[in-house]
Amino acid sequence: MTTTEATGPAAQDPAADADGFHVFDTTLRDGAQREGINLTVADKLAIARHLDDFGVGFIEGGWPGANPRDTEFFSRARAEIDFKHAKLVAFGATRRAGGSAAEDPQVRALLESGAPVITLVAKSHDRHVELALRTTLDENLEMVRDTVSHLVAQGRRVFVDCEHFFDGYRANAEYAKSVVRAAHEAGADVVILCDTNGGMLPAQVTAVVATVLADTGARLGIHAQDDTGCAVANTLAAVDAGATHVQCTANGYGERVGNANLFPVVAALEIKYGRQVLPEGALAEMTRISHAIAEVVNLTPSTHQPYVGVSAFAHKAGLHASAIKVDPDLYQHIDPERVGNTMRMLVSDMAGRASIELKGKELGVDLGGDRALISRVVERVKERELQGYTYEAADASFELLLRAEVEGRARKYFRTESWRAIVEDRPDGTHANEATVKLWAKGERIVATAEGNGPVNALDRALRVALERFYPQLAKFELVDYKVRILEGKHGTESTTRVLIATTDGTREWSTVGVAPNVIAASWQALEDAFTYGLLHVGVEPAE
Repeated sequence: MTTTEATGPAAQDPAADADGFHVFDTTLRDGAQREGINLTVADKLAIARHLDDFGVGFIEGGWPGANPRDTEFFSRARAEIDFKHAKLVAFGATRRAGGSAAEDPQVRALLESGAPVITLVAKSHDRHVELALRTTLDENLEMVRDTVSHLVAQGRRVFVDCEHFFDGYRANAEYAKSVVRAAHEAGADVVILCDTNGGMLPAQVTAVVATVLADTGARLGIHAQDDTGCAVANTLAAVDAGATHVQCTANGYGERVGNANLFPVVAALEIKYGRQVLPEGALAEMTRISHAIAEVVNLTPSTHQPYVGVSAFAHKAGLHASAIKVDPDLYQHIDPERVGNTMRMLVSDMAGRASIELKGKELGVDLGGDRALISRVVERVKERELQGYTYEAADASFELLLRAEVEGRARKYFRTESWRAIVEDRPDGTHANEATVKLWAKGERIVATAEGNGPVNALDRALRVALERFYPQLAKFELVDYKVRILEGKHGTESTTRVLIATTDGTREWSTVGVAPNVIAASWQALEDAFTYGLLHVGVEPAE
């Protein structure tokens, strides 16, 4: 695909200049400030390993000396992680006003962290210097010079984050630039212009970075917050203007609405700009790394995140499917495999014949180009969606529907005679949940009863009691997610209910759907499909 790639700065071979461009990750420091994230030392070590595997150049681990957890992280990271690609970075502030860097305990803690690279945050907005630091503009410059030169003399590589730079530049451009010059002249390798409040737009970033680069001669980097939704665009705008150091966080984690997202920034640099910033082959691990880090921080991966979201290459409209059948590039800006993702076809009432045919191919069901069959499936899907079913998030139920149409009969491992679920409210405020199922399997009638921590759990257990001696594979099946949606209707509590169930056998996960006026009845449908699909995919022959 040539029209959307290599449109930015000229391609650069990192082997020719290993320090030519920096991908700097601050997930463990700035990203950890996101509401809802609380990383243990073990979590930070795990994320650091993932980031190193991905091939970022620098990993900012935290602020040693500021809290015991970050101090412990640096100690353990040095001992437990053999970094293959990244350099560990310690974060801290310039020395206190009126003192000296050599005697400042916080500066000493940065050195004691053992990190080969240190990032210093420095005030570059004149009002912040006077109101937050409560010192003079000249003393602030001396704090920058003294701290940078002291750390460089101790053999450390130093980066300087100019906090609130863009706001400071708007208020007093000459002073903001004087902070950049002070850091550069004292020996800082890179001076990073920070959009701390996240209020900038790309054209503004390009203009400021270009001017500062020309006026100071310093090597510049960019740190963008996402308060305007432009952090990735602002980061790339800075690169267009000459910045050669980008600071990002995995999945865009960070304070307020977050930071520039590492993954779309890196993908744009590699694919769109033709600039190799990762080790060979690392880009194909991007989706896996993104999801692995989301698991560590205990946040559900964003389904609609660019490049790595499960919906990033998902197609629903029939018009799209018709074109994709001819050539996937017609409705995709890149091949999803380049970033470790896959194309998905969504089946809904918008589906056309091409959508169904491509989805069948994705699921391994050969429709043989049978137009009558495909049209029948399309009409069946539209009919079912009108009733409240959704197959976008229930591939397993759709595959069972598809196979039933192709084979002329539904796959059956058991036949339901009846079921019931009872919820008993006891005087002591507790509840008892009991379910009874009456089934036929392999010519035998089975009646089974079980209790659970809810009526659906009781039904699930009763099904297992009834069927596991016929199908021992069920012992590995586990319900891992359960969602209920009350659909729009005119009958209040009699409205239609949709239930989505996710099940795993420890190797794969699948989702099924049920729809009924009763939440328990809808759950039973989804359970039946979950058991049927799971048995089908472990190779058990249907009994009916």
